[in-house]
Amino acid sequence: MSAAFDLSGRRALVTGSSRGIGRAIAAGLAEAGAALVLHGRDPDRLEATRADFAARFGEERITAAAFDVIDAEAVAAGIHRIEADAPPIDVLINNAGVQHREPLLDIALADWDRVIATNLTSAFLVGREVARGMVARGRGKIVNIASVQTDLARPTIGAYTASKGGIRNLTRAMTAEWAGDGVQVNAIAPGYIHTEMTQALVDDETFNGWILGRTPAGRWGTTDDIVGPAVFFSSSASDFVTGQVLFIDGGMTAVV
Repeated sequence: MSAAFDLSGRRALVTGSSRGIGRAIAAGLAEAGAALVLHGRDPDRLEATRADFAARFGEERITAAAFDVIDAEAVAAGIHRIEADAPPIDVLINNAGVQHREPLLDIALADWDRVIATNLTSAFLVGREVARGMVARGRGKIVNIASVQTDLARPTIGAYTASKGGIRNLTRAMTAEWAGDGVQVNAIAPGYIHTEMTQALVDDETFNGWILGRTPAGRWGTTDDIVGPAVFFSSSASDFVTGQVLFIDGGMTAVV
């Protein structure tokens, strides 16, 4: 591995990393040498992930933290606990997110608020708390997970689309305020990725056919497709890259 992409000596917090894209990113960062703080809402799944990673990458490099990413006090306390008796967080991947499928005319305000809070406000809360230390130290990497819905929309996912559009400009706002202090903030925008959460869509013959036809690469993405860009944005290879959104979508947003 090129030294520019080596994450040895860096500590990374990945929110929502007990499954799916977050878990794949966390594994990729560990393979590049990073120590990890895993995060999730389900204590049993989080512990199972921690144990698996500890066996693969070494007990000393893997820890786990469970806190509510939409509760400002819980976030502050969680980040304080993570950094209290251990190296500080050098890399933050804001990955926690939810989906809710319902037409805008029907969606309840509570469901709208839940999606916006989980997908967008959490990135602000966790990002701000971690950035306090990064700004003071004069270095750090933050990667926000966006989506093709940062640029595109389709029926029934209005709240998700709004939240991911917000991630683009949150990334820019963080860049405007923290780039001068040595903190690079970028976003990764996955296309349609085959995970356990999207399995029902893959199994839907009509929807699957639409995805394959709409994506120039002619396939669903995999979680492995997200790992390389995440390592790049987390490493010194991207030290002069900030405020950017990188679409990992097989060409979907490049064509009509």
